[in-house]
Amino acid sequence: MTDEETEAVRAAIEGELRLMDRAVRASRAGTTRLLDPEFVEVGASGRRYTYEVMVAELADHPGSAEGGSVYEPSDFRGVLLAPGVVHLTYETCFEGRRARRSSLWREREDGAGWRLYYHQGTPVPPEVI
Repeated sequence: MTDEETEAVRAAIEGELRLMDRAVRASRAGTTRLLDPEFVEVGASGRRYTYEVMVAELADHPGSAEGGSVYEPSDFRGVLLAPGVVHLTYETCFEGRRARRSSLWREREDGAGWRLYYHQGTPVPPEVI
């Protein structure tokens, strides 16, 4: 990987990890700094979330409560698809349930940094390795 690719992937992983941080999840300002205004998610539940819905509801989602369970991410892999666009894949474990996740991060041209543009979570049945 080139330095540009390495830096872009690193920035996307850091953003993804911040979005799993309870303090960020509980903060509307923290959430808006990391989600792209055109953000869309298809959650592991199958529900579709928009930017507006996620900003309004993230503080109430699992993994946000102080003292509650947290997401345990692993096996991050990233690739720079085009200048300013990174695709990440990784896995999470939350309360014993695994999910495979895919995210698209894009760098804002207005200097606002890297923002999560698209996210999808897919549940992994217990019998799948």
